[in-house]
Amino acid sequence: MKTHTALFRLSLLSTATAFLLAAAIATPTTYSDNSKAVEFIRTRCKATLYPELCYTSLSVYANTTQQSLAHLARVAVAISLATARNMTSYVAKLSRHAEYSAAPLTAAALHDCFSTFSDAIDQIRCSLRQMGKMKTGESFRFQMSNVQTWLSAALTNEETCTDGFEDVADGVVKSEVCDRAGNVKKFTSNALALVNSYVNEETNS
Repeated sequence: MKTHTALFRLSLLSTATAFLLAAAIATPTTYSDNSKAVEFIRTRCKATLYPELCYTSLSVYANTTQQSLAHLARVAVAISLATARNMTSYVAKLSRHAEYSAAPLTAAALHDCFSTFSDAIDQIRCSLRQMGKMKTGESFRFQMSNVQTWLSAALTNEETCTDGFEDVADGVVKSEVCDRAGNVKKFTSNALALVNSYVNEETNS
């Protein structure tokens, strides 16, 4: 029952999240005439823990980001939000079936994973919304501090999902969930790294 209630809550969030994503990400295009923007993304992605993933996921939005680190960081956060939402939907489906067929430890781990990823979605969405209304000066530092805190908390929640499977027997469900969660963590980690780079540049300039 708790899972079904959480699913309903997730569906209510979908429309608002879609608007945020649309505002942050333009339709991907090709860049035969946008080599400077693409190279800018490649260079900035070197500051992340997963530079190749960063580059491949963001370079298709070069027309949107151009050579703006602020825009690049915001798109990275939006992509992190999209991957977290996909992960939550996937875990929700598994959890719904696990209530009737899986071992108790597996069902509990899936339920906890759904809960922590739902929290992560809230935190990433707050970050994206905050980045859409940036101000200068002290307000900028305060606002971006909130963004950094939310993204760090989201990353912790995503890690908590995989931690919850430590006592679960090895199998397809555990492997799939942990692999997918690990992939989402990479996107969130990259987004946080780009946000940190943006904050450092703005506050030290």
